[in-house]
Amino acid sequence: MKTESLPEYRSGFIAIMGRPNVGKSTLINALLGQKVAAVSPRPQTTRRRQLGILTLPQAQMVFIDTPGVHNPRHKLGERMNAEALQALQHSDLIAFIVDGSQAPIDEDLLLTGILKRLGTPEKIVIILNKIDQIDASTIITRQAAYLEMLPGAIIIPISATRGDGLTELVQTFIQHLPEGAPFYPEQQVTDLYERQIASDLIREACLVFLREEIPHGIAVRVDEYQERGEEGAYIEATIFVERESHKGITIGQGGVMLRKIGSAARKEIEAMSGRKVYLQLRVKVRKNWRDDDKAIQQLFNN
Repeated sequence: MKTESLPEYRSGFIAIMGRPNVGKSTLINALLGQKVAAVSPRPQTTRRRQLGILTLPQAQMVFIDTPGVHNPRHKLGERMNAEALQALQHSDLIAFIVDGSQAPIDEDLLLTGILKRLGTPEKIVIILNKIDQIDASTIITRQAAYLEMLPGAIIIPISATRGDGLTELVQTFIQHLPEGAPFYPEQQVTDLYERQIASDLIREACLVFLREEIPHGIAVRVDEYQERGEEGAYIEATIFVERESHKGITIGQGGVMLRKIGSAARKEIEAMSGRKVYLQLRVKVRKNWRDDDKAIQQLFNN
């Protein structure tokens, strides 16, 4: 039976919103059952809007993984905020994900203010993430605090890493999506090409291995992505940093750090693509690229 013929089939776009590093990309990967979004312990891992598509017999949910909304210090940050806010305005539901392991902070208040101005509390689902790190009484306290901030919203406690509450969350999404045919083929799980996902996974590896002062000044450009049949895929990529000192740190003594980054990224790309990958990395300096409109445009189109 084709899903298009079902009279009550539901489909729609769900914007995943939250401050940096609350688990937005982790949640999308958990819902899809595979890795399509880069994840690291560092804030601002996600820089561009991307879709994660979950197709079930009764519904298709198109999740919009947005960059974390924050106070920007560069043109790059302004672009990331604009991407996130545009997604909110054009979505059927807004999934506002918060870190349940800590009380609401100023950034959460900033975001709830944005959501209030949209004037549609009935389309907001608050996702209280990381409940595996707190006890039952604290979960109740956190729920009350966020519902006071966003009256009329729905709240669902989950643990994206353990999978707790995900079934209830999916059912809540389905109940509140409009009726309609699916937007994408059943087998499609993202709108990004493998080349773009590879770029994100290389940058993710950089964020994992490098020191605090470097990550936000790192960009990755895939220069070549060749399919070589049974031999797998050959990828050449450039890691851009803003300072000569950062180039040295990224390469490491004798190239040790760059090899670590390459090995970790290659394993993630192989897991994503299901084929053997040959990955060649180089490092270049591009000063102040985060305030360079041309460089930012190249990043978002890579």
